[in-house]
Amino acid sequence: MPGFLRRLISPAVAPTLQRDTVRLRLEDAEIDVLRVRDPRARRIKLSVDERGVRLTLPPRASLVMGERFLEQHRDWLSTQLRSYQAQNLPPPLVIGEPGLLPLRGELLPLRWDTGRYARLELDPDGACMHLPARGTDATVRRTLREFYEAQTRADVGQWLPRYLPSLPRAPARLRLKVMSSQWGSLAPDGSMALDLALVLGRPSAFEYVLVHELCHLIQANHSAAFWEEVEQRFPAWREERDYFQLEGRRLKAMLRQLL
Repeated sequence: MPGFLRRLISPAVAPTLQRDTVRLRLEDAEIDVLRVRDPRARRIKLSVDERGVRLTLPPRASLVMGERFLEQHRDWLSTQLRSYQAQNLPPPLVIGEPGLLPLRGELLPLRWDTGRYARLELDPDGACMHLPARGTDATVRRTLREFYEAQTRADVGQWLPRYLPSLPRAPARLRLKVMSSQWGSLAPDGSMALDLALVLGRPSAFEYVLVHELCHLIQANHSAAFWEEVEQRFPAWREERDYFQLEGRRLKAMLRQLL
């Protein structure tokens, strides 16, 4: 078989990204910078989002060039990090100290107690984290994720039955993820993915995202016909879309801080 024909019919291989972490002293603290060598990149790029700081290097850029680029953009990086810290995030949770737990658009008082195993429970006074004596920050993060996943599934279980009768089929399965930019997605096989940060925001916004993804079972696009399906089931969708424009970045940043 000629080489050009073999290349034409062979599946494309995704370029491999090389990743490592660089420690950078910035003002009075040290931060981790994710350094990524991307074969598709054409220039050195520095970015900041809810996941942290990322330095992208094209194939021919040396590590020294990347370090020099970081030094040249220290002031810009400090400004960007301060803007993220000023997003009105609750203080990070500290084991044993009273804190605030974001859930469904509210900040619930969080207290700590000793328990045989780690669990987080809601009660009339807010929320209580039960933690073994040897519990660590990793234990807390794992317990928080399990708690938020359970709360998310409870909300979906409450809303989904009212929409199923008007759909051609139910979603094949539900996956809960920490998404960088999206709030949800629907795969061709009917699998639905939802961002775990949704349960931190107001419930009506979460329900809108669920309806949005369910409507993709009818229209696998964002055509006018798709938005008509959304409108029929959730007339206030525009208000919730505006809510995500205002609060979406903060919700994702809160989840990243917690987990």
